[in-house]
Amino acid sequence: MITGLDHIAIAVPDLDKAIERFMNDFGLTFDHKEDVVSAKTSTAFFPLDNTSIELVHPLNGEGPIQKYIEKKGGGMHHLCFSSDNIEEDIARLKSKGYEFLSEAPYLGAHNCMVIFIHPKSCDGVLIELNQPMDH
Repeated sequence: MITGLDHIAIAVPDLDKAIERFMNDFGLTFDHKEDVVSAKTSTAFFPLDNTSIELVHPLNGEGPIQKYIEKKGGGMHHLCFSSDNIEEDIARLKSKGYEFLSEAPYLGAHNCMVIFIHPKSCDGVLIELNQPMDH
């Protein structure tokens, strides 16, 4: 079952500059950076009450975030919903006709299993589901 909004991801062309902006201009608390090699992204997290903002940047100038930035120059990339049973949520959503970008969930940031719903299934919005490995 979907249990909440985990994070809002923003694609950024310059990760360090964006970190400074969110810390200095908006006064948010920077938590940490993490490279997600499987997704070819570098991430930076700013926790907020019951959610967080995730800045995503292409790792080594490669991957889907690089293509997004080349096309759009940056911007809101996806919404991520927390799940307490990702396999059940995937099965339920597939039965309703949702299409996913991968066949199965895979390991993402924060040691979570993640999967993305194709934007054409959600009015053009990329949706991520995630479940911590300890659930």
